[in-house]
Amino acid sequence: MPFETIGVIGGGAWGTALALAAHRAGRKVRIWVREPEVAASLNAGAGNPLYLSNVDIPAMDAVTDMVQMADCDAILAVSPAQFMRDALSRLAPHAVDGLPIALCSKGVEQSSLKLMTDVLAETLPQASPAVLSGPSFAIDVANDLPTAVTLACEDAAIAEAWVAAIGRPAFRPYLSDDLVGAETGGAVKNVLAIACGVVDGMGLGKSAHAALIARGFAEMTRLGVALGGRAETLAGLCGLGDLVLTCSSPQSRNMSFGRELGLGREARDILAERAAVTEGVATAPAMAELASRHGVDMPICEAIAKILSGEASLSDAISGLLNRPFKSEF
Repeated sequence: MPFETIGVIGGGAWGTALALAAHRAGRKVRIWVREPEVAASLNAGAGNPLYLSNVDIPAMDAVTDMVQMADCDAILAVSPAQFMRDALSRLAPHAVDGLPIALCSKGVEQSSLKLMTDVLAETLPQASPAVLSGPSFAIDVANDLPTAVTLACEDAAIAEAWVAAIGRPAFRPYLSDDLVGAETGGAVKNVLAIACGVVDGMGLGKSAHAALIARGFAEMTRLGVALGGRAETLAGLCGLGDLVLTCSSPQSRNMSFGRELGLGREARDILAERAAVTEGVATAPAMAELASRHGVDMPICEAIAKILSGEASLSDAISGLLNRPFKSEF
């Protein structure tokens, strides 16, 4: 079942980078975007100046009508998590049974507390799901720098078809069958990256930063297992790997957002300056509620949710974490 034509839903930085990756792997690519001006620019070979500037992008088949995605062999769904349901609902009337769809967004739907695999099951139950997640900045993939990701899919034949379609020496998918684990890692790390940015902005030191990553990884693992994922999945590329990348570089939208918070800026002012979505902002309150629903202790994620809602100041949230009772590490 070779995938010759890869459809990409979402024309942001990550969607454009994945379209480039599929193009370099020799596939025909069609990319659906919301903005007509982005479609026009991509079709003309003028790149994507709105979301991925300063990258040489060959002319691409870019469309704004979801009907035109109907004849793609497989779909990379890259719309932000809070817009994924709408995008998949638009695709649903035109999708054939068994259409392979790899979910590439990292977050929890705020209104329902559902992972993207749940959203896909509700909107396109006839699709064959996969999750693509891991330590991968869009600019690195766009510039063809070495990147490794997790590709989780329960159907072994479709998983191999995905690898054959998009895998290259510089873009290495590692296979798993744990979709829930792969999704959980990608969602939680965005919230933890905001926390690491706050620590950086407040000047709390590298020791606090390292402790936050380690304790955040414990939170990620607890939630992933509670939702039905496997701990070893979270210890891989889509969990620990993505966590280290996103929490260690101001290039991360989530970490840079947290750093600005730590410097004393208001969340609404930071977001107003950004064209791209900062996934962790919407995911944080959903993550905190999801953890509470499953009885999972996630104090770092809960602290970020309280900061974003205005329920706690930065200093109060930090103090709350530092004054938690002493306990065994494991």
